[in-house]
Amino acid sequence: MTRLYFNPRCATARAVRAKLTEAGVDVEVVEYLKTPPDERELRSLVSGLDVPPGELVRKDARFRKMGLDPAAYVTEDAVVALLVEHPELLQRPLVVTDEGVLIARPATRIEAWLAST
Repeated sequence: MTRLYFNPRCATARAVRAKLTEAGVDVEVVEYLKTPPDERELRSLVSGLDVPPGELVRKDARFRKMGLDPAAYVTEDAVVALLVEHPELLQRPLVVTDEGVLIARPATRIEAWLAST
């Protein structure tokens, strides 16, 4: 089963969901703003990444408005602590399989992932 961490207001997340559906992938959708991941789940996500832990954090306008320093969120512990407190900063969409965690931004990343599976 593939799990998709999803925000229905995000065009990229909607595009990725559509591509997964078109490809016939059985997807469990997790609206992470309604059901935020807890610390254990976030650690699992970090451990499945093929990029540094800090990539799991959206460094967008909200991040900057909060006065956060990107250099402070590079370790697993710092990333997990931030996302437990502010799940809205979770990078999206995330595609999670037994093989790992893909940050599917931009949406074209899902095409390469689908081609390799």
